[in-house]
Amino acid sequence: MAKEKSAIFIIFGGSGDLAHRKLYPSLFRLYKSGFLKDHFAVIGTARRPWSDDYFRETVVTSLKDYFDDSEEVMTEFAKHFFYQSHDVNDSEHYIALKNLASKLDDQFEAGHNRVYYMAIAPRFFGTVAEHINSEGLKASGYNRLVIEKPFGRDLDSACELNGNISKAFPENDIYRIDHYLGKEMIQDIPNIRKNNPKLEQALNNKYVSNIQITLAESLGVEDRGGYYETAGVLRDMVQNHIMQIIGAVASDEPESEDADVIHKNKTELFSSLKELSPEEVDQAFVRGQYDTDNLGDLKAYRQEDNVAEDSNIETFVAGKIEFDTDRWRNVPFYVRSGKRMPKKSSRIDIVLNDQVKELGIRPNSVVTLLIERENGHSILINGVNYKEAGQDFIKFPEEAEFDKAREAYESLIIDILSGNRVHFTLWDELRSTWKYIDTIRQRWDSQTPEFPNYLSGSMGPDASEMLLERDGNSWVWDD
Repeated sequence: MAKEKSAIFIIFGGSGDLAHRKLYPSLFRLYKSGFLKDHFAVIGTARRPWSDDYFRETVVTSLKDYFDDSEEVMTEFAKHFFYQSHDVNDSEHYIALKNLASKLDDQFEAGHNRVYYMAIAPRFFGTVAEHINSEGLKASGYNRLVIEKPFGRDLDSACELNGNISKAFPENDIYRIDHYLGKEMIQDIPNIRKNNPKLEQALNNKYVSNIQITLAESLGVEDRGGYYETAGVLRDMVQNHIMQIIGAVASDEPESEDADVIHKNKTELFSSLKELSPEEVDQAFVRGQYDTDNLGDLKAYRQEDNVAEDSNIETFVAGKIEFDTDRWRNVPFYVRSGKRMPKKSSRIDIVLNDQVKELGIRPNSVVTLLIERENGHSILINGVNYKEAGQDFIKFPEEAEFDKAREAYESLIIDILSGNRVHFTLWDELRSTWKYIDTIRQRWDSQTPEFPNYLSGSMGPDASEMLLERDGNSWVWDD
């Protein structure tokens, strides 16, 4: 039985898609598990003039898309939900919100704990954080600010945003969400490294030829054309998700499981990112934009809703990232992420060299960590389930059934309520990754690409393959 937690959740943007699609289903799972039970309440805020009853109806309706529980159970859960129409710039609305939160704290005996969740446009993050502080919403228990990406759109805007929220909340109370850090495999990587000494011993430039990270999607931008026109895959996937995955694989093994120690190692890794000149960007990074498919059945990116007819925004990125450390010097980290690739696949491929025979590992082996399990498997050795690969340098606890595994947001909400900051991003990490990404973005913005340059359903532009071929390497995953 899970130990019950107590808190008042104030969700800014409580009427929105993220809240109904991710947050409320995750809270319901925690309710069913007993992690949340009697001593919590959720206040949804947004500009819409909803009543509590209507808000609860929308919550129940959203749950029916994911669960087959009785409506009675869902309705009982929804009794913990309350709504307040809110203008993020109006101080009086924050005072009303404070009074409602205080009332619910007494009603549900929620321990004077507050979780402020920013499910709103990033431009409002600083304003809301400042008003929470200035209008006295903070309670006597903990006060934790949860922020969704994107955290800025370049280093300057990220610095400005961080400065604004840091005036209201100390770094230890800021939880920057990266939902990939809530995924089961990413959270398991430290245990895999700890429990497999031969693999850990091999994770350095003596034994690793290269490491590849692929986050491929089969869908196009769907209804997110407007957002993608301001972001692109470089900002949307590389700056955050891919960098954090690299951090999990490549940072030094921590001396303890303390969050500060783990983040110190990640911060040191990201601060060692090998800087690129503009000319080196041209050699190290490739961008692409999807066209229609061979049959013309699918829209090209430039034909999508809310996308400019001459858009130069990339929907595909491949690149070579290097670190200037004793451990990883001269080891390329090849990364790629793209829309309209042959299928969805999220994976880490660790390509070992022939020197690993010193460790009793078959030369030139490839260890694959599947971030999203495929065919029930999560670890492969040379393309075969690790249990059947005939090599014993990796052991892994028995895997839970995939459909019983926690959703990423569920895991992250547990961490927020428990005060565990391991699976969130710190400002020092973001500052280093934004600085690196800005160099690429600025170079690209000074050039006009020949878009579109890859067919929907393909592996991306040809230059992606050439990027590795120049080093005598090739992508492990090639559908």
